Amino acid sequence: MDSYGEKRITQIFNYRERLLVLVLSCLSILQLSCSSRDDRFFTLLDETDDAAKLVQEANEDLKQIRRMYKENEGRIEQLKQAMKDNRIDEVKKIADDLVYIINDGMALGESALKKINRASEMNIDKTYKDYLQLKRESLQKQLEAFEYRRQAAVLLRDSFGTKDKFEIEKAKSDFRQKEENFRQEMEIARQLSAEANQLAKEAIQNQSIK
Repeated sequence: MDSYGEKRITQIFNYRERLLVLVLSCLSILQLSCSSRDDRFFTLLDETDDAAKLVQEANEDLKQIRRMYKENEGRIEQLKQAMKDNRIDEVKKIADDLVYIINDGMALGESALKKINRASEMNIDKTYKDYLQLKRESLQKQLEAFEYRRQAAVLLRDSFGTKDKFEIEKAKSDFRQKEENFRQEMEIARQLSAEANQLAKEAIQNQSIK
């Protein structure tokens, strides 16, 4: 092969080689660019931090509820004793106070529930979502429980003033039934909360193993 032919072939191979390098370089840049965009995309979709902030706000509401519950739990025993002694005015006064206290507590509970619902609807880890679902169900049961107690307080406030012994005994019976419903719902709420806490504990342990 003459020198011109060899030179031409060399030029062709060099051109192809440079073209291949250029194509591969472009592909690498494109891949890195896509990867970077994907990372930003998934980062934007991961709303765990925002969900955690909402849960923290919900926990602040729940702390207030627990404080109110502890401060006023003794009133239930006072109410029961006043009912037992048929101290009508005292029963009505305590029951009226409890209605307002429970209303305030339930408003805080509804606020916390909305925040947990919003957090659970975000793009978060499945385990975290399952945890929030259990917490949501637990809080819902607590609200249902306190609705029974609120109804009991309203009943005594509005109905215990009668002089009819039958009506008084009926009010007492209805109160006892609603208090039993309250205890049952609260027990379910505690079980759900315990399941949620166990799930969180296992998730932390699994993460530490990894």
